[in-house]
Amino acid sequence: MRLAALLATSELKPVEMSLLHDPEVLRVSHDSRTVVPGDLFCCVPGATHDGHRFASEAVAAGAVALLVESPIAGQFVGEAREIGAIPVVLVPSVRSAMSVLAAASHGWPSRFIDLVGVTGTNGKTSVVHLLRGILQASGRRSESWGTLSGPRTTPEGPDLQNIIAGWVAGGVEAAAMEVSSHALAQDRVGGTKFSAVGFTTLGRDHLDFHGSMEAYEAAKARLFDGGFADHAVVSVASPAGERMATLAEASGMSVVRVDPTTADATVSPTGSSLVWRGRPVVLSAGGRFAVANALLAAELALVLGCGEDDVAAGLSTVGPVPGRFEFVSLDGGPIVIVDYAHTPDALVALLAAAREVLESQATANEASAGLAENVKSPEGRLLIVFGCGGERDSGKRPLMGRVVDKAADLVFVTSDNPRGEPPEQVIADILTGMERTDMFVEVDRRCAIAAALASAGPADLLVVAGRGHESTQEVDGVLLPFDDRLVVAEEWRLLTSRDSSVCSGDGR
Repeated sequence: MRLAALLATSELKPVEMSLLHDPEVLRVSHDSRTVVPGDLFCCVPGATHDGHRFASEAVAAGAVALLVESPIAGQFVGEAREIGAIPVVLVPSVRSAMSVLAAASHGWPSRFIDLVGVTGTNGKTSVVHLLRGILQASGRRSESWGTLSGPRTTPEGPDLQNIIAGWVAGGVEAAAMEVSSHALAQDRVGGTKFSAVGFTTLGRDHLDFHGSMEAYEAAKARLFDGGFADHAVVSVASPAGERMATLAEASGMSVVRVDPTTADATVSPTGSSLVWRGRPVVLSAGGRFAVANALLAAELALVLGCGEDDVAAGLSTVGPVPGRFEFVSLDGGPIVIVDYAHTPDALVALLAAAREVLESQATANEASAGLAENVKSPEGRLLIVFGCGGERDSGKRPLMGRVVDKAADLVFVTSDNPRGEPPEQVIADILTGMERTDMFVEVDRRCAIAAALASAGPADLLVVAGRGHESTQEVDGVLLPFDDRLVVAEEWRLLTSRDSSVCSGDGR
């Protein structure tokens, strides 16, 4: 598509244009390292690098036009000669314009697929996973994108539109994707039309980026202002959910409110069961929050036209989400649950679900033992291994410490993903929120897991929280192999075989 036609189709109104000629634009790009001939290069100002400084490199690689928000010639005089030979389009925000241009260059692909966007602090990955499973069980070719798909929960605008266009070209009929607060604040989903949008929960997270809870919520709320979709399904178990539903209605959207607190459900370490619209549903994931996620996914599927019987059957056949309340089987060992929970609210929900599992196990033991009504089977202890990520919102660290301080019986504080921050400092921040003095503190995560397993009895439940599905740990810019699920199994084998533990201090 010619540049002038692309700008007209996208309905962008540039502040200024220098169209010396009208080149054919083959692609919209934002990374100078991957520019190919025919690209419109978007000079995105980033947190560490300003794309305007790579304009000359993009031109040398074959970019046929530039999208800028700062005058190139005035700011980077040394590049003016090389850049002056191609069109330059000046806009108020490169990020906002880039996403819309990318969508236009692909022919607005989201308009040709039933696309669902799900946002919220916790539960996005599970809802997307469940919804895709329902769609597949209903006979619809479907895809999904989110935390488990790539380095970014929601890709940059050009990358996202390329993904959606690929789905459409491949015959995909419906898809579900996670929409992060970063993506909404940075307009990565600009130019995208959703058939429906969903909201899970709102809790403290990413304040290192947003600055305040008000700004964080405002970013999430953009998905419900009527500009992206006509239909919304919202969990109203919290005041934030009710605010989202009210905003959506005020914006002219049709809204389905979901209240998971009224669900008829039971939970176990390896699954949950519930009754939805009079139909029995068995979930592969345990925990009360699994029920909340399933209800949201079910109602979103109805909005897309799935039948109630297909939804119930689909939910019952979907496999577990990696690293979300994932049960790790240990021969003769305690119940072990690995979960991605890395926010205060997620820890609250996780530990409440774990406590409910312990209670149900004690009740089941009473029944199997044939104990009298006045004789109670002893309930196991709740243990947790957890830490916080380095170089992220430090304000949530003491809050997470406070949660486990009150909810767990035995606490093992350790490292998570320290990145470039000293893990000892992260742990010190966590401890400021704790009153107890009997916690176990160990920087080496493997050693902390080994110690927790050694302390746990067969009736206990051990939660290993924070990293979930992740298979690497970032330490000083290096990604080291580390999967909580594998480490649990390894350390249990070593513990029960009395072999020497591989806990040698090489993990952090």
